[in-house]
Amino acid sequence: MLEPISEFYHSLNAVGRTTMITTPILLLAVAVLLILERKFPYRKGLPFFREGLFVDLFWYTLVQSYFLQILIFGFIIAPLAAHFGARFHLVSSWPVVAQVAFFVVTHDFYIYWFHRFQHSSAFFWRTHEAHHSGKQVDWLAGSRSHAVEIIINQTIEFAPIILLGANPVVVPIKALIDAVWGMYIHANIDVKSGKLQYFINGPEMHLWHHADHEEVYYANFSTKFAVWDWLFGTAFLPQNRKPERWGLPYAFPKDYFSQHAFSVMRFDEKALAERSAAFRAYHGVRWRVLSWLGERVPAAKVLQGWEVPEEVHETVPAPRPGGNPTAAEAVAPESPRPAVTAAP
Repeated sequence: MLEPISEFYHSLNAVGRTTMITTPILLLAVAVLLILERKFPYRKGLPFFREGLFVDLFWYTLVQSYFLQILIFGFIIAPLAAHFGARFHLVSSWPVVAQVAFFVVTHDFYIYWFHRFQHSSAFFWRTHEAHHSGKQVDWLAGSRSHAVEIIINQTIEFAPIILLGANPVVVPIKALIDAVWGMYIHANIDVKSGKLQYFINGPEMHLWHHADHEEVYYANFSTKFAVWDWLFGTAFLPQNRKPERWGLPYAFPKDYFSQHAFSVMRFDEKALAERSAAFRAYHGVRWRVLSWLGERVPAAKVLQGWEVPEEVHETVPAPRPGGNPTAAEAVAPESPRPAVTAAP
């Protein structure tokens, strides 16, 4: 029984064989995170079939990832490699472990600064806001990223691996590290990492980054290494306190295509459904499919995109010396995210 599998494995090239190893590791990591989310939840009562799960799993994780990998590797990186050839083979002689470590650290440093820039730029915020739109953050929530954001980040991530002459197996190995770490920092797990959180990033800090609190609008940008936040003054980790509200401070579409359209042109999804027969027809098909699933699996009804009940209905304001100003006194600063004020 194992002989055909062995023959198939040995017929693959080095990248294929490495992928055959990294894929089950990735699936095992998913299983472990799901168990930990149930046993040690950061937010108790967060359902598995949470709002947006279908969009994140089907559209972002499966469909978008598949087509963007073809675009990034086939139409961006491959032409670059063909043009530049072997001019920059700077890491070819390094051990594979050293190559992986080098690209993990350098890319993470880049991601910190680009992520921070996205939160400060009104234009680039539109390529990132979808990632913050989920109000029920779990292991899969990190997959919700705008296509343009993925194209930029993964091109800058993988092109240097090819152009600097790294061993090709570095690509699937680094992809595995990215995927597992990305799922981990978004996982609904109540982690207490102590002093390790000054160096290694995890849910403890990153879940705060997804909160709709003024205090974290410009904080906790690190992905793998929290040390960047501590070094550059953007770390936020309060003691004995958890977020009260999640997601964005404004209404955001729940559909994959609407989320991308919203980054180009602002609109009200509900109002558009009232005005446009084509939009209603599209949502009608989606609604009927998910309704059929919800009738057979009652827990899956939330996949239809129902509103998430929230105890706190406005952005949680950051405490200010002397108390917070009232709405009449406040002056909204220029920001890609709207300022929210509250009476003391």
